[in-house]
Amino acid sequence: MKHVILCLLVLFAVAGQATAQGTPQENGGPPRVAVEDAPSDTAIADRLRAILGALEHDGINVTVQAGVVRLSGDIADPAVSRQVAAIAERLDGVVAVNNALAVSDDIAQQINPAVNRFRARIDQLIARLPLFLLALVAFSVILVAGMLLARLRFWDRISPNAFIAGIYRQAFRVACGIVGIVVALDVMGAAALLGTILGAAGIVGLAIGFAVRDTVENFVASIMLSLRQPFRPNDLVEIEGEVGRVIRLTSRATILLSLDGNHVRIPNSTVFKGRIVNYTQYPARRFMFDIGIDPDADLEATRALAQDALKAQPFVLDSPEELVWIENMTESGAILRVTGWIDQNATGFATARGDAIRLVKTAIEEAGVAIPDTTYRIRLEGIGAPAEIPETKPASAKLVQAQPDVAKDGSVHQSEEKALIPLVDAERQGADDLLARNAPRE
Repeated sequence: MKHVILCLLVLFAVAGQATAQGTPQENGGPPRVAVEDAPSDTAIADRLRAILGALEHDGINVTVQAGVVRLSGDIADPAVSRQVAAIAERLDGVVAVNNALAVSDDIAQQINPAVNRFRARIDQLIARLPLFLLALVAFSVILVAGMLLARLRFWDRISPNAFIAGIYRQAFRVACGIVGIVVALDVMGAAALLGTILGAAGIVGLAIGFAVRDTVENFVASIMLSLRQPFRPNDLVEIEGEVGRVIRLTSRATILLSLDGNHVRIPNSTVFKGRIVNYTQYPARRFMFDIGIDPDADLEATRALAQDALKAQPFVLDSPEELVWIENMTESGAILRVTGWIDQNATGFATARGDAIRLVKTAIEEAGVAIPDTTYRIRLEGIGAPAEIPETKPASAKLVQAQPDVAKDGSVHQSEEKALIPLVDAERQGADDLLARNAPRE
């Protein structure tokens, strides 16, 4: 009984293993070749020849034996060999394909497929020529309409200056060109090419942007400066240490006329990000200088004397008030700091400061207060007797009451900054400028 049960268990195990393994086709192996109801070799050959004839593949010999297809002959294009072999493998009843097609060495036969393809494309282009002309007309109409609309005065009314209006016009023309291309491609049935064109344009634009990064930065800065207007034509400004009057603002640089009469071109990106001091925006301007006095003198009385001498000058404004204070004490004496305000429209800054120094110094000296001499004398001692250096005494001069050279208009002298205004006006004649005198100031 035990032997019988053991035999049954072995039989069940063998049967289960066979069931788990399954057939080769079920386990992903090669498919089984049918031997019943399979098409005859003649039917397979006829079917394949008919397909090749419909595809106009001449010169290909087909033989079939026991379901094995053999292809032979010369062809001009290697792609034809792969195409025919793939067709033969899909026919019902084909067991294997023996591809013996060879590429012909005949140059004329190799050129014929390319010539045929070229002729086919020419025929296709001729057939689609009316559609192409219609697309060209649509593109031209949209582009011409955009150019005409860009010339309207509407853009000048919605923009703060002519430069921004020009940018609006150019952007509108580009937008119309893009719309015209989209419409033309849609008419031709090639709208799918738009994504490829835009992708290529994006890559080219990115490369150009990196190449002309400084130029683009200056252009954007010129737009911002033309909108903000931190200075006007003929304003006296200081930009990154350069002082001069503004001639013009271009799409790349700001041009100044320095106090020496030289042209200074500063990139707009530097102007936009840099420090700008506009001396013209507020007419009152303060000058300042230091003067030393004898430490044994009455410091408060001398300070008041200097302030009164400065207050008496007609070019010094009463408001804001002039100020004098003791700035420091040194080995040579006390240092007074003298400050005063002038009207830049009536008085030159440099000449007013120079006259103030002269008049305050004269008032202090006339009051009997010595101004220390900070000159250092060096004595050289040699082997022999030192040479006597004759002492030079300053020529005596009669002290006179200092009077400022006041002009009829109240100014001390002609302002060197103001003298540049006619030169700037001459430079601005007939030149493009992004600055406007009536634009809102920042």
